Amino acid sequence: MINEERLVSYINSLDRGNNEILNRIEKEALEGNVPIIRKETQSLLKTLVELTRPARILEAGTAVGFSALLMAFAGDKNSKITTIENYEKRIPVAKENFKLAGMEDRITLLPGDACEIMKDLEGPFDMIFIDSAKGQYIHMLPDAKRLLSTGGLLVSDNVLQDGEVIESRFAVTRRNRTIHARMRDYLYELKHDEELETSIIPIGDGITISVKKGQ
Repeated sequence: MINEERLVSYINSLDRGNNEILNRIEKEALEGNVPIIRKETQSLLKTLVELTRPARILEAGTAVGFSALLMAFAGDKNSKITTIENYEKRIPVAKENFKLAGMEDRITLLPGDACEIMKDLEGPFDMIFIDSAKGQYIHMLPDAKRLLSTGGLLVSDNVLQDGEVIESRFAVTRRNRTIHARMRDYLYELKHDEELETSIIPIGDGITISVKKGQ
């Protein structure tokens, strides 16, 4: 947990929650140990979508479809969402959730590796939400920038790795060192890329918001 737990609990206690179908999907996901975005991240994501009202959204990392539906219910009711998922067992669950929510016409799920699929996509997208394998964020960045519209938002979740990202690589378990290094590289690139203006926000497990600047 990045922030003090009592403070996070208090903030989350003020949240008015989501609709019935999102609450059900969230409950089932948590019971099945399926990772979905945390409460405070949900609130920020809804606010960003309501604020910018993106017409086209790209998501890397569908899981069971919770965050795609969260974005679909927020903002422009005619928006279109393309979401990518590589874990075969979760794809039919996500599709069924989209159907139950009546969102099959607005949400398109592409099965496969996000890094590979993004190479063949055509933009522009007004918003891109990355919430997939953390070690792949740095590899997605070039195509994310290519696909993003000028003034569009690139939002990346789970970038602080429960605070581990600030530690020395030698303080990180050996199996996590590659992810640790790649995430530090990703954050550096976001903050130093002249095409982007980026803020790193320590809520949830850390989130970045990047705006693609004009010429």
